[in-house]
Amino acid sequence: MKFFRQTFESLRFAWQALRSNLLRTTLSLLGVTVGIFAIIGVFTIVDSLERSIRQSLATIGTDVVYVQKWPWNFGGEFQWWKYFQWPETSYSDYKFLAERMEGAEAVVAMGFKGGLTAKNGNNSMDALIQGMTYDFNKVSDVEIEKGRYFTPQEIDAGRSVAIIGAEIAETLFPNDPEPIGKSFKIKGLNYSVIGVQKKKGKGLFDIAGNPDTKVLLPFLTFAKSFQNRISSSVSIVVKGKPEDEGLVELEAEIVGLLRTKRGLKPSQTTNFSINRPEAATKAVSSLFGVITLVGWVIGSFSILVGGFGIANIMFVSVKERTNLIGIQKSLGAKNYFILFQFLFEAIFLSLIGGLVGIGLVYVMSFIQLGTLEIVLSPKNIFLGLSVSSIIGVLAGIVPAFGAARMDPVEAIRAK
Repeated sequence: MKFFRQTFESLRFAWQALRSNLLRTTLSLLGVTVGIFAIIGVFTIVDSLERSIRQSLATIGTDVVYVQKWPWNFGGEFQWWKYFQWPETSYSDYKFLAERMEGAEAVVAMGFKGGLTAKNGNNSMDALIQGMTYDFNKVSDVEIEKGRYFTPQEIDAGRSVAIIGAEIAETLFPNDPEPIGKSFKIKGLNYSVIGVQKKKGKGLFDIAGNPDTKVLLPFLTFAKSFQNRISSSVSIVVKGKPEDEGLVELEAEIVGLLRTKRGLKPSQTTNFSINRPEAATKAVSSLFGVITLVGWVIGSFSILVGGFGIANIMFVSVKERTNLIGIQKSLGAKNYFILFQFLFEAIFLSLIGGLVGIGLVYVMSFIQLGTLEIVLSPKNIFLGLSVSSIIGVLAGIVPAFGAARMDPVEAIRAK
């Protein structure tokens, strides 16, 4: 009990020392404040960016591979002249894989067409048109707020039905809360609304297009209306079965089947690309790793300066209170009582600086940076407070040890 009581007294002495020198305290913690703000600010922005990108990547599917003519390039030499000679992936490639794949939960053909206008009377809006086969909702989330998803009959027959985004519904049918069954036009062709997607809002990185401004059509309808021929290039998406681990076997099956379909000999190079969304995730993670490292370097210099500032102030504080230290020790104060006074003072200084820095980051989170939502996570708050505490211990330990080891007689005599 005596130890805890004296520890509490040390905390009280340390706090009183800080309150009695407010200007010095404020100037001392500025370095730590700037350092913590730099580190936690960078971490918070990087985490927010990474979360936004991962959410965008999730819209193009998880545990899936894309079979396409062109590979996704994330660094290194891009041999476009070689890929240019490869044939386009086609609807017949999709049909071949869909009929023969054994390790796939779903095989989907997709096509995109941008720069088109959806119209209903005097209301119009630019839209991204996307055609897909029936299993599209197995490889990507299609959240229907009103109406329903396509039926197999609508997909197979290529009917003129559509699922539209929330913004398109609001623009084309502004005074109609129930647009299901209503028609609109694209390039003079009529399409009947069977579903409206939930509103998601514009993301910072809409890799697969903003769902709110999309029109989803059966693939055969899309191909007939916007590609002119069924042999035009398509993206083939293959999703592995949940019980299978990894995508290596799935890729091997795709390569074997498609090489057979294209009549490639064993000596001939594969003339199509298999792209993984997770490759984009890894590329993004490595980029953010570099940004995070830069944040650590910048913040570390500020924290180092702040740490030296706190250490300097602690040496001055020990010098000013030498007589008081001698009196306390002559009255029976233990060494740890003296040590804790100055160590707690240094930790308090650093923690207050860290809290101010974290507070500035929190204020920054209310600033609108385009469509990016900045969120200060508990992990980053804990990191900021931990770094502040460590800096306080490192900055105060030497002065505190020096004060604790003073001879009481010499301390009392000191001027």
